[in-house]
Amino acid sequence: MTADQHLDTSISRRFRIAIALTAVTLLVEVAGGIWTGSLALLSDAAHVFLDLFALILSLIAIRLAAYPPSDTRTFGWHRTEVFASFINGSTVFMMAIGIFYEAWQRFQHPQEIKSLPMLVIAVIGLLLNLFSASALHAHSHDDLNVQSAFLHVIGDAAASVGVIVGGAVIYFTKWYVLDAIISAGIGVVIFWGSWRVVRDSAHILLEGVPRGMSSASVVEAIKCVDGVNDVHHLNLWAICSHIIALSAHLEVSPEYRGKQSEVLRRIEELLFESFHISHTTLQVECTLCSDAPVIKNLRHRSRRGPVLQPSASTHSHCGHDHQHPH
Repeated sequence: MTADQHLDTSISRRFRIAIALTAVTLLVEVAGGIWTGSLALLSDAAHVFLDLFALILSLIAIRLAAYPPSDTRTFGWHRTEVFASFINGSTVFMMAIGIFYEAWQRFQHPQEIKSLPMLVIAVIGLLLNLFSASALHAHSHDDLNVQSAFLHVIGDAAASVGVIVGGAVIYFTKWYVLDAIISAGIGVVIFWGSWRVVRDSAHILLEGVPRGMSSASVVEAIKCVDGVNDVHHLNLWAICSHIIALSAHLEVSPEYRGKQSEVLRRIEELLFESFHISHTTLQVECTLCSDAPVIKNLRHRSRRGPVLQPSASTHSHCGHDHQHPH
């Protein structure tokens, strides 16, 4: 088993554990929320329900990402991870709006709740959430999909803490409006976490430069390689949270024309070690781009007439292409 396969197996196993624990949490909090009449507990249960949905969706995305590339999907199914993250973040974002609405209604019309059972159920929910979070934490910094699921569970754990504090205060003071205030606080936590996930996944779907990286720094690093005079038509994007791709045209010094393979190898090693760019496509000596800008301005163009398939004898005359996915 390769390192990547071992990583996927480990992530899948941790997701299955988190799914089982989250399902138990959902059943406990739904029953407890109905029994005690606590909006805060029911709000947390709604969050848990979407946590369960998010975890199942993320596990499906991981399975799909394991499928190999094909003639119609040359990058495979890795983008499903990003789609899953975007859907997860969007659903939680809408849930936060619903919680704000319900909290406002309960704030205007407070209702009596069974505070002691509410407190006990919230403690059980917190323990189950912490177990789920511990199962996902090991890979939460390596994979956007795991990170989104981890944020779901952490947000729910924070909500459980709020419910516990609120249940204790309500038990001693009978201040039932606090239940609505806690619900609104849960909504704020959910809102912020979901915004970050939606922002990051949308950035990847729009093929933006990976966060924490600049195209200018990558260009300067490539120019520092011996034999490289200039860089043109640079494209830098993320296929998913752990695969970064780059394509560019290179202008190589005349004295290095016979050592192009060596120059390309050094560039690929530099990009992988310094920027974790694992998929590179580098084109050398393109006569059409010698005076071109670093970043090419793409334009929409209508397609007139049929698309012709190149024959087996067709060759490119614009330099040499070199592609080396690590």
